[in-house]
Parts: sequence; structure tokens; C-alpha cells
Amino acid sequence: MILISILFYSYIICILAFIIGYDKIKEFKKTSSSEKTTFSVVIPFRNEARNLPQILKSISQLNYSNELVEYIFVDDDSTDNSVEIINSHFERSREVLSLDSARPDICVLKNTRTSNSPKKDAISTALKRSKNNWIITTDADCLLPEMWLKTIDTFIQHNNCNMIVAPVSYVVDSTFLHQFQELDFMSLQATTTASFGLGVPFLSNGANFAYKKDVFEKVQGFEGNNSIASGDDVFLLEKFLQFDKKSVQYIKSKNVIVKTFPVNSFSDLIEQRVRWASKTSNYNLATGKLIGVIVLAGNLIMVISPFLTLLKIMALKTFISVFLLKLFFDYLLIERGAIFENKKIKFTTYLISSIVYPYFTLFIFLKSMFGRYQWKERTFKM
Repeated sequence: MILISILFYSYIICILAFIIGYDKIKEFKKTSSSEKTTFSVVIPFRNEARNLPQILKSISQLNYSNELVEYIFVDDDSTDNSVEIINSHFERSREVLSLDSARPDICVLKNTRTSNSPKKDAISTALKRSKNNWIITTDADCLLPEMWLKTIDTFIQHNNCNMIVAPVSYVVDSTFLHQFQELDFMSLQATTTASFGLGVPFLSNGANFAYKKDVFEKVQGFEGNNSIASGDDVFLLEKFLQFDKKSVQYIKSKNVIVKTFPVNSFSDLIEQRVRWASKTSNYNLATGKLIGVIVLAGNLIMVISPFLTLLKIMALKTFISVFLLKLFFDYLLIERGAIFENKKIKFTTYLISSIVYPYFTLFIFLKSMFGRYQWKERTFKM
């Protein structure tokens, strides 16, 4: 019981530290009238015919000079009509698509596979073609806010940075599956923000991720971790932190929140979370590993506590206290993310999710240690 107490209070202290760290990051609200930064926006895709019209529409609505930005779509061996959708959209919009054009700001490239990571290969393919130093990556199933590039440009003008980590949010329906994923994702996003506030960043999301191409080349890009299918964001974050920690910054602005969508089946959720978990064992940052162990331990305690109570090893009032303490502190962190995203937490959904989540986390952890996972109709080994 002493070990359980130590691990549990370590978890509570960790969450409390995240709450303090989150509050240290102030919201960035500036927007400059003069646009200066040139961007290359990289969008890898594979069989995204259903989602592409949405991101193409949001690109058309971005408030930023076309002369300062290029959009590079990288086709990762799609078998549907994704490429045709991109072509037809910009033909209708009278946008330039051909690489033979004098000054293209939009192009579609074929992914050049060189490793076990199709997405890292796609980004590397785009960077070889890109003409601008500032690279921004996002995904084909995302929605980009109108002031996205203008706000990031302003942030760059006001800060000395080589890399910018930015927020991502889910667009959900009323089903429990979607609501469960949203709570989980908001906690990840809040933790990302908090880690920067504490000065120990260890998370990022490739759906909203900006960095300088010349520094990418100096740190040798994805070399050293391109055998791992996922992790195009966190492993690159680690390299930039080692290169110059102070130049890696977080932008907390509602104007740059990129929106994406949760999966629609429990089986897809398991595959997604196993993919996310599969890269954690390869983290180089001790902070990320330590926090991962503490969070896992906190959830493991919630799994075993009911059984310890039934066996009368743990008193009922102790179990109730442990559950309520975790429920309270988790809520304080997630609530901050919800307020930032202008969302409300449904208490009933939160309560049920808090009961389910520890078992879900333990299952994902165990599954990520063995076997394989599916991603974009492909199978990858752990």
C-alpha cells in the first residue's frame, strides 16, 4: 500500500504541475498587418477522397497572401481519386497546379519511399521540393482556420524561434465514442501546452507543426528514427530541442487551432492509440518517459483499486478518495483545455469516461508491446 500511495500522489503532483504549467502559457492575441514570412505548407495524403474537399475549401479561405505561401500535397500511393479531387478543385478555382508553371503555389508530388515510415518519407519528399524555409505540416483530414498563417507569421515576427508547436482540436458528434476521444485528446493538448509552461516540452502534433527547413537539415531530419512508422512530430521535436531548446516555442492562440476528426469505430480507436503508444518506448527525452510511467501508474492504480477493495486490502473510503481525487485534478486540467477551445464538458460523459479510461489505457499499453497495428490500409510492426 505504501508503493501505491507513492505512485498515486506522484500522479496527482504531476497533474497539479501540468495545471500550473498550463496557466503559465499566456494566450497570443497579436496579429500583424504586414505579412512577411514565406511558408511551405506540406500535406501528405493517402486515400483521403472523403476528407480532401474540406481542407481544400479551408485553404481557399485562408487570409494570407498567395505570393507568400505554397501548398505541397504529397500522394502516398493513393488508390482512390484523391489526386483528381485536388486537381479539379484548383482548376475550378483557377489556381495553378502544374509544376511546369512559372510560379506555382500549389503542387501534387508522388511520395518517394526510402524508409519504413511513409509519412516521414512524404514530408522529406516535400521538403526537397519546397522553396521556402518555414515549413508547416498538417493532415488531409483537417480544417484550417482563416487566420492560421497570418497569426503564425505574427508570432514568428515577435519571437526568435526555429520550431512552433500549435494546438489541434476535435470536431465531434454527440456519441459517447466521439465524446470519449475528445476528452482524451483535450487532455493531451492541455499536457502539451503545460509542458512548455514548465520548460520541459515533450509532445507535439504533426497536424499543426511549423519549423525551419535549414534547421531540419542541420539536425538531419528524421534520420535515426525513420524505422518507426509514426512519430514525425515528437522525434523531430526532440532533435530541435537538443539543437536549441529556447527556439522551440508553443503558440497558444484560438486563431491557429487546426480541427480534425475522431475515428468512428472502437476498433479504429484501438489501432490509432496503439500507433500513438508504439513510439513512446523510443523517446529520447527522460522527462517524457518519466511522465509516461507516472501517468500509466496512476491509471493502473485505478484498475486494481476495486479489486483491492473487494479483497479488503484497501478500505472502501480509501478507494472512493483515490477515485474522487483523480477525478477532480484530471478535470481541472481538461477544463482548461475545454475553455481555451470554447467547449463545455458534459459531466456525465466525463464521469463515465473516467471510469473507462484507466482500463482502456492499460489495454492499449499491453497491446502496444506486442504485435502490429494498421494505419492507412497498411500493417506495421511495433
